[in-house]
Amino acid sequence: MDVAVEQVRSFNRVVTRRIGVLEDEYLASGRPLGASRTLWEIGAGDTDLRALRARLDLDSGYLSRLVAGLEREGLVERAPDAADRRVRAVRLTGAGRAERARLDAASDELAAALLAPLSERQRERLVDAMATVERLLTAGLVEVAPEDPASAAAQRCLAAYFTEIDERFEQGWDQSVGIFLEPADMAPPRGLLLLARLDGEAVGCGVLWHHGAGVADAKRMWVAPRARGIGLGRRLLAELEAHARAAGVRTLRLETNRALTEAISLYRAAGYDEVAPFNDEPHAHHWFAKNLG
Repeated sequence: MDVAVEQVRSFNRVVTRRIGVLEDEYLASGRPLGASRTLWEIGAGDTDLRALRARLDLDSGYLSRLVAGLEREGLVERAPDAADRRVRAVRLTGAGRAERARLDAASDELAAALLAPLSERQRERLVDAMATVERLLTAGLVEVAPEDPASAAAQRCLAAYFTEIDERFEQGWDQSVGIFLEPADMAPPRGLLLLARLDGEAVGCGVLWHHGAGVADAKRMWVAPRARGIGLGRRLLAELEAHARAAGVRTLRLETNRALTEAISLYRAAGYDEVAPFNDEPHAHHWFAKNLG
């Protein structure tokens, strides 16, 4: 068996044992982990059942059974969403909020019990390792796929991109003078928009804009704050490159503003060379190109 696969399986066995997943009930709650986790995720406010299913990555039938069980316990209640009667929302009852608080306290006790036998140095190493594992596992949950640039999710990402660069650029972002892309420029055959989703929520985007003769530009690269630090920017760039190669692109170009220091570092690390300006984008200070071979 592959050494990496065996290590993952060994890790899973230790973790499931230490956190009590193998028990009939979780944290002396009288219910299994899945039901307790669902209760915790519902939280203190209304939750769209579709959003809840995306966050937990559960089959809709299984989630319905979990919610029904919590409803029978008097911990949650279901009702049509106030904004859209077609959407079913679920919320905690007073008893549900009390039970969630009890679970939080029990979870804190379990976490403290995991750390208690260790030395201070061992605790630091374990907590640091857990943070690393969480980031890497989260990275694996992100899905990247082509998206209709006119979709609501794509438009939200693009709007967030423009809002952020307007805040970060020294002179702000002036759309009336910057290079403007129509939705058709970001859809085949003239282009492509990639959208990254985490727990069903759009958390990043990138655009491929074709110019013909084997040349294309990578544009509108953005990652939501909640998805930063997991390598998503590098992944989006790599996926844009893969789509560009498949479309016969030999040279991929991009430009950026000097305020975006992390983007500049990413492009250089990914093998892009700084070149002379290839367009008249007034917000740009650096132009890059990469031979895709």
